Amino acid sequence: MIFSRNPFCAFLFFALLFLFLTVILKKWHFGLQENKPFGDAARPDGLTPESDILLQQLQERQQELELLHITFNNIQSFVDPNLSTNDSANYINGKLSLDNPVTAKTDIGCEELSGIKAVDFLGSGYTKTVLKAALPQGLFVALKSVNHQGTDMRLCMEDFQDSQGCLELVSFKLRKEIVLLQTLQHPNIVELKGQCQDRTLVGGITAVLEQGMPLQMIQLLQSPWEERFRVCLGLVRLLHYLSHSSLGSVALLDFQPRQFVMVSGELKLTDLDDASIQEPACQEDSDCQLQFPLRSFTLLCSPSRICEGLNEMRNLYNAYRYFFTYLLPHQAPPLLKPLIHQIMNSTGDLKQSINETLVAFEEVLHMYKSGLHLENLPPSVTRDYAVLKGMRSVANMEYICWPSYKQQGCVLSVHSAREAALICSSHPQCTSFSLNSEKTWTGRLLASFRSGFSHLVPDVNSAVYMRRVKASGAVL
Repeated sequence: MIFSRNPFCAFLFFALLFLFLTVILKKWHFGLQENKPFGDAARPDGLTPESDILLQQLQERQQELELLHITFNNIQSFVDPNLSTNDSANYINGKLSLDNPVTAKTDIGCEELSGIKAVDFLGSGYTKTVLKAALPQGLFVALKSVNHQGTDMRLCMEDFQDSQGCLELVSFKLRKEIVLLQTLQHPNIVELKGQCQDRTLVGGITAVLEQGMPLQMIQLLQSPWEERFRVCLGLVRLLHYLSHSSLGSVALLDFQPRQFVMVSGELKLTDLDDASIQEPACQEDSDCQLQFPLRSFTLLCSPSRICEGLNEMRNLYNAYRYFFTYLLPHQAPPLLKPLIHQIMNSTGDLKQSINETLVAFEEVLHMYKSGLHLENLPPSVTRDYAVLKGMRSVANMEYICWPSYKQQGCVLSVHSAREAALICSSHPQCTSFSLNSEKTWTGRLLASFRSGFSHLVPDVNSAVYMRRVKASGAVL
């Protein structure tokens, strides 16, 4: 062969062949890279696939906020037709204009926040951190801001590695909550006292709220029935308001006791970032299912292809399983138990609407306050007691009863001296009780029961009732 006679030609041939194959392989490789739909290399627009996902999520959150703002502005225009859409969203010094009747109370803005001092850490969650702060006037408020070390921020950083974008994404929950608090105003929703958004910092937003104490269910379970009923009544009134709000029927998707605080004995909703103002769409009844750990319910799909009433029923059943079950039946006044059991049955099976449930709760409240449930008590129940009006006992010998308004004593709510006498007669250790001007939130009296006392002193606001002693020395 020619290659055997001329080694140089053979070398040249193989060198050209190697060069040719190298060029072909490179062109094939680069062709694949150009046609590859995904990869680590940045696209001509500078975005990675991860950036696309983050941007999409930011756009979705922005659209949700815009929908809320449109609804919010429509409500404002309805309240004041002379208020233009542009004016309603104006910010002055980082806060909403006080000309807005809906937000007239939110008068703390960026300037005022600069002089506020945080005095305590109240808590933190997946998204937000809450601090207790003192106003110059001596009042205390809660400051909500984005939790930079929270779970939401951490998971976002793991997915996207974009601190600025993640902070903006996580802050949307707080922004949404502020808009909802501006619109939804009710005695059982914390009051928005102001807000500030630092435009120089992405996600730099703070909400100034009425300060409350975190709801402690264990402590609440140990409180008198009247206080537990107050919590449940406040919750029902809140759910009735949410079902008929100006935004439509509002569902609390993350319905947990931790979403509430206590303010002066009143239950108040403090977290609204997971609230939904839209009823689910449907094509058939099976699309309108409510799934709970132990129960499921199916509502009808309306002709408008909406699961009408689903938000209301979701809220009501969550109230039943998280609050009513634990707080309502235990230690309820015996004569009110039939009404309480009826409420428990109807809410546990979702047989009644929130309107009907509220009517039932208000009926219980009326009977309890007016003493109608005590009509069958004989007037003679107090005849076994000597009454000393204008006197107060001192150096008392206390005994403990449960549940009491006083930990180291026996202080109970009563409608009248007749009910107090009935209670004292049922306690073997009770020899006397006293009534004064102290009242509960229902207007009922607080009676102090004791097993003895040293002596009496004058007190125009007090009356002491002592059990009479038989001739044999036994207490009647």
